[in-house]
Amino acid sequence: MSADRVPFTPSFLETEGADDYRLLDSGHGRKLERFGALTLVRPDEQAIWAPRRSKGEWDAADAIFSGKTDEEGAGRWDRKPGTPDTWTCRHGPVRYGCRFTSFRHVGVFPEQAAHWPFMNERLAAAGPDANLLNLFGYTGVATLVAADAGAKVTHVDASKTAIAWARENQALSGLDDKPVRWICDDAMKFAAREVRRERRYTGILLDPPKWGRGPKNETWRLFEDLPEMLKLCRTLLDPDNGFLILTAYAIRASFLAFHELVSDVFEGNVESGELVLLETSGRRLSTSLYCRWPAT
Repeated sequence: MSADRVPFTPSFLETEGADDYRLLDSGHGRKLERFGALTLVRPDEQAIWAPRRSKGEWDAADAIFSGKTDEEGAGRWDRKPGTPDTWTCRHGPVRYGCRFTSFRHVGVFPEQAAHWPFMNERLAAAGPDANLLNLFGYTGVATLVAADAGAKVTHVDASKTAIAWARENQALSGLDDKPVRWICDDAMKFAAREVRRERRYTGILLDPPKWGRGPKNETWRLFEDLPEMLKLCRTLLDPDNGFLILTAYAIRASFLAFHELVSDVFEGNVESGELVLLETSGRRLSTSLYCRWPAT
């Protein structure tokens, strides 16, 4: 073994998801899910096996998404009569609104609940001054989980719609008194400005899309821009208590590529692998790649 080679064993973080979510079945490129009161069918190219539940159970879903599976493609929802446009789900004390989008998402990535205990443990260990930077923060569920646990949170997203949705979730959760800064900005530009300001954060959540645009038409390309973003994050993190959680939905890539990239930028061991949703039958569905530093 090379003297500078660090032993590495990949991890698979398994979770049933957020409290009001369950993966009921999957197969033939789709998944049958329950979000609170509604049952949905969405595409998932990882589900290459056969479904275990009956066709009747799948057909009884409240809404079925038809369309492309990549982030740049749009589709439509076929909904049963009387299906509401929006509804509310929960995770612990956090309440969040769900709605049907043209990109098959409904406002939460339930598998990321696997990260939240790690996040809150690290924030608690840092004491009452712990603060979190949530880049590409979307609708703010993780932001509110951290804020409810006592952290000061800076939430950044390039979409005004996502920021408005996140603030609605804050009100739904009764957490308006928590110290959250909601910022609509390009994540890379914001992080660079924070470096120049010499700001430091206890933790950083980094959940970048494969491709995206900032509010001033800035472009984000995961494989081209992630290395520079990680360097900025390394500078922003508290040198004593800092931690990073990276989630990448480039599931066709290898988690090993992200592991080696993060290992190049951050000192110490990096935990890497895949986030996995547990079906009610016990079968596993891989949803995304992740890295956490420092490793547990």
